[in-house]
Amino acid sequence: MQNQIRNIAIIAHVDHGKTTLVDKILHSCAIFRDNQETGELILDNNDLERERGITIVSKNVSVRYKDIKINIIDTPGHADFGGEVERVLKMADGVLLLCDAFEGAMPQTRFVTQKALALGLKPIVVVNKVDKENCRPEEVYEQIFELFFNLDATEDQLDFPVIYGSSKQGWMSTDYKQKTEDIFPLMDAILANIPPAPISEGTLQMQITSLDYSSFVGRIAVGRVARGTIKENQPVSLVKRDGTIQKSRIKELYTFEGLGKVKVQQVSSGDICAVVGIEGFDIGDTIADFDKPEQLEVIHIDEPTMNMLFTINTSPFFGKEGKFVTSRHLRDRLYKEMEKNLALKIVETESPDSYLVYGRGILHLSVLIETMRREGYELQVGQPQVIVKEIDGAKCEPIEVLTVDVPGDVAGKVIELVTQRKGDLLVMEPKGDLQHLEFEIPARGIIGLRNNVLTATGGEAIMAHRFKAYEPWKGQIPGRANGVLVSMDTGKTTAFAIDKLQDRGRFHIEPGVDIYEGQILGEHIRDNDLVINLTKGKQLTNMRASGSDTNVRIAPAIKFSLEESMEYIQADEYIEVTPQSIRMRKIFLNEGERKINAKKFVNQ
Repeated sequence: MQNQIRNIAIIAHVDHGKTTLVDKILHSCAIFRDNQETGELILDNNDLERERGITIVSKNVSVRYKDIKINIIDTPGHADFGGEVERVLKMADGVLLLCDAFEGAMPQTRFVTQKALALGLKPIVVVNKVDKENCRPEEVYEQIFELFFNLDATEDQLDFPVIYGSSKQGWMSTDYKQKTEDIFPLMDAILANIPPAPISEGTLQMQITSLDYSSFVGRIAVGRVARGTIKENQPVSLVKRDGTIQKSRIKELYTFEGLGKVKVQQVSSGDICAVVGIEGFDIGDTIADFDKPEQLEVIHIDEPTMNMLFTINTSPFFGKEGKFVTSRHLRDRLYKEMEKNLALKIVETESPDSYLVYGRGILHLSVLIETMRREGYELQVGQPQVIVKEIDGAKCEPIEVLTVDVPGDVAGKVIELVTQRKGDLLVMEPKGDLQHLEFEIPARGIIGLRNNVLTATGGEAIMAHRFKAYEPWKGQIPGRANGVLVSMDTGKTTAFAIDKLQDRGRFHIEPGVDIYEGQILGEHIRDNDLVINLTKGKQLTNMRASGSDTNVRIAPAIKFSLEESMEYIQADEYIEVTPQSIRMRKIFLNEGERKINAKKFVNQ
């Protein structure tokens, strides 16, 4: 029975159907009782993942098919969560590369595929969504072959099997013209092509590749046993990343079965298990033999490319909405996040209540902020900054490869917007009825670009980007074109005041909302900031004119999401994030102080 284990990771670009496919595999392998409520996207189990429809944290499940246990690892598709993907691939022997039959190989697909091929994993390609109209399965197959070739795949890897199908409709087949009844052709391909997990005898070695947390037993180490056998109650050594050794003992062992875990006495090499009872471990540490510990190669994670200042909330509305508001709360929460979020780094600043948080991109950082906000934290964050390095005496910055798919008639606008931000156009080719554009652009230029591109193209652009390399500094990039409307005093906004000031710009707030001095209320039509008073009401007199008192017409407020706010603010502004609201504000709330300190922000 031992050698009947297959470990596969599912990789794909965002929205190409990974999690849906896992749903179907779970259903068709009869994991559930007939009367059990299951729902869709079973693995995206935290609220944020469900709302955004993306996978953020990788998860393990296992199914049995023809008496063989298949461990399936669902991975995130966003390059911002590359830290997740890189370490999870260590647990797999093969990968299922999922590709949309219309969109083809996308930038994030390339990012993850590169990691998988470098580890020598055997790929199976699944061309998904062949039920979409104007899909092009054969071209996509050619595209993927070319991608593998460009990524230096071995001959064995280039000889990959292809399965076509639609996860949503629940069928897979070796020929996209022949629709089958179920997804078993895919399962058979897994058994035929993915090598069984190798069994290596000897002393115990297991690398911790992810964490689980339970409020009863604390942190649980998850990983794959690389060599030997791991037993309940066994004394072990924990070899840290830096080579130091701690002695420890295993209290309980679990393997993954279906969606849950099953307690077992021992786990032999090749299987993925969860270990309870080991204290003070980090991801990448090795659990090894008690007497002769041998360390496995430490996981290397790409470095972060962006940082943001996190600080406590200092606005006049401090503490009204959040439960955790002090710098101690903020500090503890950020350090707790570092335990499981590998690509995150935290640096303390001169000020005791501010921290620089380094991450892989805006999405990576915004997911952290959004999670904290839902847990009841109040905080302020500054403008995202890219990390600049000195290489051979030259100032260098991160450069990204940006791809945009956009209708042909607005492609010119997109090219104009990107080149303004120091982007270079490399490729322009038709793709179906869209134009496919590829640029190289500084990471700084991407901050705030998505908003402008979506506005210019009427929301029709599909954008994706991935980190390429550090290259010499490209020079000044123009910031936001317009200034902002800033509140003059604290109080409730009135419809009368908003109506009278509408020709000055577009507002982010409605009448009847509490605001404070220094809060950003909207966008000015000119390039300078304007201080306005939105709290004054109409002077009431005894005289009435028919018709003029009732017709206050106000354009709807433009609401920004957290990411849009992060891309919008400038160096002298903060975003105030509380469990109920997201407000933008000036760092110095008083206009006099702003003028005194204006020079600080000029060069940023």
